[in-house]
Amino acid sequence: MELTFYISGGVAVVSTLLMLTRLNVVHSLLYLIVSLLGVAVVFYTLGAPFVAALEAIVYAGAIMVLFLFVVMMLNLGKHTAEVEKQWMTPGIWTGPVILAGILIVEAAYLAGSATEGLGTGAVGPKQVGMALFGPYIIGVELASMLLLAGLVGANHLGFRETKTQEIQRDADTYEGRAVASGNLVLAGADRPAGTP
Repeated sequence: MELTFYISGGVAVVSTLLMLTRLNVVHSLLYLIVSLLGVAVVFYTLGAPFVAALEAIVYAGAIMVLFLFVVMMLNLGKHTAEVEKQWMTPGIWTGPVILAGILIVEAAYLAGSATEGLGTGAVGPKQVGMALFGPYIIGVELASMLLLAGLVGANHLGFRETKTQEIQRDADTYEGRAVASGNLVLAGADRPAGTP
Protein backbone atom coordinates (compact mmCIF):
# COMPACT_ATOMS: atom_id res chain seq x y z
CA MET A 1 0.00 0.00 0.00
CA GLU A 2 2.86 2.41 0.74
CA LEU A 3 4.40 1.65 -2.64
CA THR A 4 1.19 2.62 -4.45
CA PHE A 5 1.03 5.81 -2.40
CA TYR A 6 4.53 6.83 -3.44
CA ILE A 7 4.07 5.82 -7.08
CA SER A 8 0.80 7.71 -7.46
CA GLY A 9 2.29 10.70 -5.65
CA GLY A 10 5.26 10.60 -8.01
CA VAL A 11 2.96 10.39 -11.04
CA ALA A 12 1.02 13.40 -9.72
CA VAL A 13 4.22 15.43 -9.22
CA VAL A 14 5.74 14.48 -12.60
CA SER A 15 2.53 15.20 -14.51
CA THR A 16 2.15 18.53 -12.67
CA LEU A 17 5.69 19.52 -13.66
CA LEU A 18 4.99 18.50 -17.26
CA MET A 19 1.75 20.48 -17.12
CA LEU A 20 3.66 23.59 -16.04
CA THR A 21 6.34 23.25 -18.72
CA ARG A 22 4.12 22.60 -21.77
CA LEU A 23 3.58 25.51 -24.11
CA ASN A 24 0.46 24.00 -25.63
CA VAL A 25 -2.74 24.53 -23.65
CA VAL A 26 -4.33 21.22 -24.62
CA HIS A 27 -1.22 19.28 -23.60
CA SER A 28 -1.19 21.09 -20.28
CA LEU A 29 -4.83 20.15 -19.72
CA LEU A 30 -4.07 16.48 -20.46
CA TYR A 31 -1.24 16.47 -17.94
CA LEU A 32 -3.42 18.29 -15.41
CA ILE A 33 -6.08 15.57 -15.75
CA VAL A 34 -3.46 12.90 -15.10
CA SER A 35 -2.19 14.88 -12.10
CA LEU A 36 -5.69 15.13 -10.61
CA LEU A 37 -6.23 11.40 -11.13
CA GLY A 38 -2.92 10.77 -9.34
CA VAL A 39 -4.11 12.84 -6.40
CA ALA A 40 -7.34 10.82 -6.39
CA VAL A 41 -5.32 7.60 -6.08
CA VAL A 42 -3.33 9.18 -3.24
CA PHE A 43 -6.59 9.96 -1.43
CA TYR A 44 -7.76 6.38 -1.97
CA THR A 45 -4.55 4.93 -0.52
CA LEU A 46 -4.97 7.17 2.52
CA GLY A 47 -8.36 5.62 3.22
CA ALA A 48 -10.64 8.26 1.75
CA PRO A 49 -12.45 6.57 -1.16
CA PHE A 50 -15.26 9.13 -1.19
CA VAL A 51 -12.83 12.03 -1.48
CA ALA A 52 -10.98 10.12 -4.21
CA ALA A 53 -14.23 9.68 -6.13
CA LEU A 54 -15.05 13.37 -5.69
CA GLU A 55 -11.57 14.29 -6.93
CA ALA A 56 -11.96 12.15 -10.04
CA ILE A 57 -15.55 13.15 -10.83
CA VAL A 58 -15.53 16.84 -9.94
CA TYR A 59 -12.00 17.95 -10.76
CA ALA A 60 -10.75 15.50 -13.40
CA GLY A 61 -14.21 15.34 -14.93
CA ALA A 62 -16.34 18.46 -14.61
CA ILE A 63 -13.72 21.16 -14.08
CA MET A 64 -11.53 19.85 -16.91
CA VAL A 65 -14.52 19.82 -19.26
CA LEU A 66 -15.15 23.42 -18.24
CA PHE A 67 -11.53 24.30 -19.00
CA LEU A 68 -11.78 22.61 -22.40
CA PHE A 69 -14.95 24.55 -23.18
CA VAL A 70 -13.17 27.79 -22.29
CA VAL A 71 -10.27 26.83 -24.57
CA MET A 72 -12.72 26.08 -27.37
CA MET A 73 -14.57 29.32 -26.67
CA LEU A 74 -11.33 31.23 -27.22
CA ASN A 75 -11.25 30.02 -30.83
CA LEU A 76 -8.17 31.58 -32.31
CA GLY A 77 -8.83 31.10 -36.04
CA LYS A 78 -7.71 29.03 -39.00
CA HIS A 79 -4.02 29.03 -38.07
CA THR A 80 -4.86 27.48 -34.71
CA ALA A 81 -6.97 24.79 -36.39
CA GLU A 82 -4.02 23.86 -38.61
CA VAL A 83 -1.73 23.69 -35.60
CA GLU A 84 -4.25 21.49 -33.78
CA LYS A 85 -4.16 19.01 -36.67
CA GLN A 86 -0.43 18.62 -36.04
CA TRP A 87 -1.16 17.78 -32.39
CA MET A 88 -2.91 14.56 -33.34
CA THR A 89 0.32 12.69 -33.95
CA PRO A 90 0.74 9.58 -31.76
CA GLY A 91 3.96 10.83 -30.11
CA ILE A 92 2.13 13.65 -28.34
CA TRP A 93 -0.10 11.25 -26.41
CA THR A 94 2.75 9.06 -25.15
CA GLY A 95 3.43 10.91 -21.88
CA PRO A 96 -0.16 11.16 -20.63
CA VAL A 97 -0.91 7.57 -21.71
CA ILE A 98 2.08 6.15 -19.82
CA LEU A 99 1.30 8.12 -16.65
CA ALA A 100 -2.42 7.27 -16.83
CA GLY A 101 -1.54 3.60 -17.43
CA ILE A 102 0.50 3.55 -14.22
CA LEU A 103 -2.49 4.99 -12.34
CA ILE A 104 -4.86 2.43 -13.89
CA VAL A 105 -2.59 -0.45 -12.82
CA GLU A 106 -2.45 1.00 -9.29
CA ALA A 107 -6.23 1.43 -9.16
CA ALA A 108 -6.72 -2.17 -10.27
CA TYR A 109 -4.28 -3.32 -7.58
CA LEU A 110 -6.05 -1.26 -4.91
CA ALA A 111 -9.48 -2.49 -5.99
CA GLY A 112 -8.29 -6.08 -5.64
CA SER A 113 -6.85 -5.60 -2.15
CA ALA A 114 -9.22 -5.53 0.82
CA THR A 115 -7.15 -3.21 3.02
CA GLU A 116 -8.51 0.06 4.34
CA GLY A 117 -5.54 2.19 3.38
CA LEU A 118 -2.77 4.08 5.09
CA GLY A 119 -5.09 6.48 6.92
CA THR A 120 -6.85 5.99 10.24
CA GLY A 121 -10.22 5.18 8.69
CA ALA A 122 -12.56 5.84 5.81
CA VAL A 123 -14.00 9.31 5.36
CA GLY A 124 -17.70 9.17 4.59
CA PRO A 125 -19.94 11.58 2.71
CA LYS A 126 -21.45 12.95 5.93
CA GLN A 127 -18.05 13.93 7.27
CA VAL A 128 -17.11 15.64 3.99
CA GLY A 129 -20.42 17.55 3.91
CA MET A 130 -20.08 18.64 7.55
CA ALA A 131 -16.55 19.92 6.86
CA LEU A 132 -17.42 21.73 3.62
CA PHE A 133 -20.60 23.38 4.86
CA GLY A 134 -19.40 23.91 8.40
CA PRO A 135 -16.15 25.70 9.17
CA TYR A 136 -15.01 25.83 5.50
CA ILE A 137 -18.15 27.33 3.96
CA ILE A 138 -16.42 30.68 3.29
CA GLY A 139 -13.57 28.94 1.45
CA VAL A 140 -15.99 26.91 -0.66
CA GLU A 141 -17.98 30.00 -1.63
CA LEU A 142 -14.83 32.03 -2.37
CA ALA A 143 -13.55 29.23 -4.62
CA SER A 144 -16.85 29.17 -6.51
CA MET A 145 -16.74 32.94 -6.98
CA LEU A 146 -13.14 32.69 -8.21
CA LEU A 147 -14.17 30.08 -10.80
CA LEU A 148 -17.05 32.29 -11.90
CA ALA A 149 -14.74 35.31 -12.24
CA GLY A 150 -12.33 33.24 -14.34
CA LEU A 151 -15.13 32.11 -16.62
CA VAL A 152 -16.41 35.68 -17.07
CA GLY A 153 -12.85 36.87 -17.78
CA ALA A 154 -12.34 34.14 -20.38
CA ASN A 155 -15.64 35.08 -21.99
CA HIS A 156 -14.53 38.71 -22.13
CA LEU A 157 -11.16 37.78 -23.66
CA GLY A 158 -12.75 35.49 -26.22
CA PHE A 159 -15.51 37.87 -27.31
CA ARG A 160 -15.12 39.09 -30.86
CA GLU A 161 -17.46 41.55 -32.47
CA THR A 162 -18.52 40.24 -35.85
CA LYS A 163 -20.35 42.03 -38.59
CA THR A 164 -23.65 40.43 -39.53
CA GLN A 165 -24.16 39.81 -43.19
CA GLU A 166 -27.17 41.27 -44.91
CA ILE A 167 -29.72 38.77 -46.13
CA GLN A 168 -29.38 38.55 -49.87
CA ARG A 169 -32.55 38.22 -51.85
CA ASP A 170 -31.26 37.00 -55.16
CA ALA A 171 -32.08 33.91 -57.18
CA ASP A 172 -29.61 31.74 -55.22
CA THR A 173 -31.47 32.07 -51.93
CA TYR A 174 -34.61 30.28 -50.81
CA GLU A 175 -36.65 33.49 -50.91
CA GLY A 176 -35.27 34.39 -54.34
CA ARG A 177 -36.35 31.05 -55.76
CA ALA A 178 -39.80 31.50 -54.16
CA VAL A 179 -40.20 34.93 -55.78
CA ALA A 180 -39.07 33.58 -59.14
CA SER A 181 -41.61 30.74 -58.92
CA GLY A 182 -44.43 33.14 -58.01
CA ASN A 183 -45.09 31.74 -54.50
CA LEU A 184 -45.60 34.96 -52.54
CA VAL A 185 -46.26 33.22 -49.19
CA LEU A 186 -42.87 31.52 -49.27
CA ALA A 187 -41.27 34.71 -50.54
CA GLY A 188 -42.41 36.60 -47.46
CA ALA A 189 -45.10 38.80 -48.97
CA ASP A 190 -47.27 38.10 -45.93
CA ARG A 191 -44.75 39.89 -43.65
CA PRO A 192 -44.62 43.64 -43.10
CA ALA A 193 -42.02 45.53 -45.11
CA GLY A 194 -38.58 45.84 -43.54
CA THR A 195 -38.61 42.56 -41.58
CA PRO A 196 -36.21 39.79 -42.56
